[in-house]
Amino acid sequence: MPTYQRLPRFNKDFARLSAQEQERFAEAVAKFVADLRGGRFRAGLRVRGIEGAPGIFEMTWAPDGRATFEYGDEITSGEPHIIWRRVGGDNIFSAP
Repeated sequence: MPTYQRLPRFNKDFARLSAQEQERFAEAVAKFVADLRGGRFRAGLRVRGIEGAPGIFEMTWAPDGRATFEYGDEITSGEPHIIWRRVGGDNIFSAP
């Protein structure tokens, strides 16, 4: 099972989301985790690297919902470790 952590800034961003947005993000994360296990992200999540921010990726979870993340050092052998950095709208890209 992949491991993860949330940066303090992510936690602040997440707290600003409505309950419906938080639920929608959680649904996308379930798909994200399933795709991590499968080795390939589905097109609907639009996971890709962020230009000008090496090693940082974005995932789309709603029409104006984005989350940024990076891969960290493995905590469990053979399992990816995800560090969630930001979550919200397009405004998060000013400091991904």
